[in-house]
Amino acid sequence: MSRPDEYFTFRLEPNAKPQRLDAVLVVLLRNAGRDVSRSTVRQWIDDGRVQVNGTVGKASARPSAGATIDVQPAPPPPSSAEPDPEVRVELLHQDDHLLVVNKPANLVVHPARGHLSGTLVNGLLALECFDPSVVDHADPDATFRPGIVHRLDKDTSGVLVVARTGRAREGLKDLFSRHDIERAYQAVVVGSARNATYDTPYGRHPTNRLKFSTKNAGADKRAVTHVAAIESLAGGRASLVTCRLETGRTHQIRVHLSECGKTPVLGDALYGPKPNDVELRAVAEALGRHWLHAGVLGFVHPITGKTMRFTAPLPPELEAVLDALRR
Repeated sequence: MSRPDEYFTFRLEPNAKPQRLDAVLVVLLRNAGRDVSRSTVRQWIDDGRVQVNGTVGKASARPSAGATIDVQPAPPPPSSAEPDPEVRVELLHQDDHLLVVNKPANLVVHPARGHLSGTLVNGLLALECFDPSVVDHADPDATFRPGIVHRLDKDTSGVLVVARTGRAREGLKDLFSRHDIERAYQAVVVGSARNATYDTPYGRHPTNRLKFSTKNAGADKRAVTHVAAIESLAGGRASLVTCRLETGRTHQIRVHLSECGKTPVLGDALYGPKPNDVELRAVAEALGRHWLHAGVLGFVHPITGKTMRFTAPLPPELEAVLDALRR
């Protein structure tokens, strides 16, 4: 953690090639044992905490060889979320840089309006597993969601990766932005599903602000979901599908299956009306949430470069629904 008296002085090598100040500082600080992201360094520069040869620097400046760079790091903002040891967290993997968790259903990922406590982040804070550098200075809500680089809906269970350090956070964000992540979900849908790829515009629903849609004329984002029909259930009245994501928009799978496939996720109260079929409706009401599970997450570790792949088994309540529909 940054101390009020923490201070670094670096002198560039006489033969050093000119580089942007923010880029060269990330490397110099890392070599000095201070692992920070480039966005954090830029914030320090903008705040006047970095001097080059005694003059306040600019992020885009390229210090000359032999220049002296003085850095006074800013203390990271404390997390606004409170630790909550009552939130149980199942860890699938843990190292010095990141965590992989198996999130249960009915658990919000991070504090937000309406859910200020009892979230996954509150549980992780109780484990004291975050480095202070994990708080992203570029994110106005970062103190509520340290380490969170992607999310699962409250009622979606499955695999989630969380950064422990600023360097890991930036590396994971880059992987997600390049869509260089393997993500596979299982879903039970109402109706007879088919193999399909949905590549659509995506944005807020034009009339319902709680929903997203492919039918927003002003949508400026793209969403891509690959759907594979795995098994026919309940005599063809329902289907088990696998969905692989290229993009990761909010509610993307649920919207694509409902709007494009006309096969809404079973139990999805937001995007799918209650099934007309009496038996399916009874199964959905007994489940009490949508049947969607993030079963696979694969990526190259942003620090070690190791290829990693994690799976989460179906929780018992989803297995019970599958058994019922197969019968």
